[in-house]
Amino acid sequence: MGKGGASIPDEEWERFLKEAEAGGAGAPEEPSARARMVAQRLREEPGGPPEGWRTYTPARQRKGKGKGWAALGLAAAVAVVVVAVGPWGIADWFDGDGTGATPLAAESERPTGPPAGEGTDRPPTLDEPFRGSPAARWSDGTAGIHLPEARATGWMSRAEVARALEKTRDFLAASALDPAVLRGERPDEAMALINPHQSDVRDFLKKAFRAPDRENDPLLLFSRFRSSDVRPAGDVVKTRGRVTFQEGERGAVQVSTDVTYVYPVVRAAGGDDEVARTIVRREVVMSWDDPAKIVIEPGTFSLVSYKVDTTNGGCDTYTGYLTPAFLAERAATRPDGGAEVDPYDRSTSMEERMRESEDEGCGTASRS
Repeated sequence: MGKGGASIPDEEWERFLKEAEAGGAGAPEEPSARARMVAQRLREEPGGPPEGWRTYTPARQRKGKGKGWAALGLAAAVAVVVVAVGPWGIADWFDGDGTGATPLAAESERPTGPPAGEGTDRPPTLDEPFRGSPAARWSDGTAGIHLPEARATGWMSRAEVARALEKTRDFLAASALDPAVLRGERPDEAMALINPHQSDVRDFLKKAFRAPDRENDPLLLFSRFRSSDVRPAGDVVKTRGRVTFQEGERGAVQVSTDVTYVYPVVRAAGGDDEVARTIVRREVVMSWDDPAKIVIEPGTFSLVSYKVDTTNGGCDTYTGYLTPAFLAERAATRPDGGAEVDPYDRSTSMEERMRESEDEGCGTASRS
């Protein structure tokens, strides 16, 4: 749990899920979700991606005479692109030192190209864990997540939209920045913001934390490291990203988030000051729904879609934890094939990134 909160015991979480599943008589139908492992399905299904692969396609289910109650049909596009960083060409890893440079302004719109910089062979250190990385000029924590100016949209007033945007940022902080979650604890605070009436999401969360696998991986939504393996190199996570919103189905306020997180870590065992960086880019789309039309708990959102792209967090490993490799490990596991990817390039949309990384195996990051 984050600051100021207590962890929810397993039995309380189970009771919460059971009560949410029971619902109430006469209420709108509960939302549903369909989780897909997109990268795998693309290779297995001929004729291109299935309908709703990366789009939100609501099901037109209605209940009751004259009321027009509608269920939220959720196409949760789940895509994992794992990019391994090779140990060769260390001078090419680090593009621009950034130490002491002017911090970048907030990212209010998609950049037109990758961050520029000059190559350097200065690796990160405990004192400067972001040295040699574009992230050295990024902001710390939630300060790097740009929120737009609120305006009345759909069923919400300007003040309500502002509150929804703030709670969206709270979710991002609780899912990807909370120190307890980063050291492997369950993200109870983040999960409490997700509509408990989405039955498929409930199933996904249960399976993801009990027995993670390709299709039920908590890393799709949350950043977690195994504390017995690594520990943070300092207390700063660099971020860069933005939040946008528009009116969605049935007057909902649909909020899209696209944020890159940079986590510097060292081995937990100690005796070694080598710093490795894991870079995670997530796009989460959520719907702040009108409770008169959608079954939803006050103060929660319904998941619309989620995608993740990870660099140096593990390749085809489904332990429920990010597993960064250090120099010796990267030397022994150089990826064979796969496109070269710049993990700091935010000029390409997540959808385009997924399409570029459809080939088998792990790709190679051009820098760390």
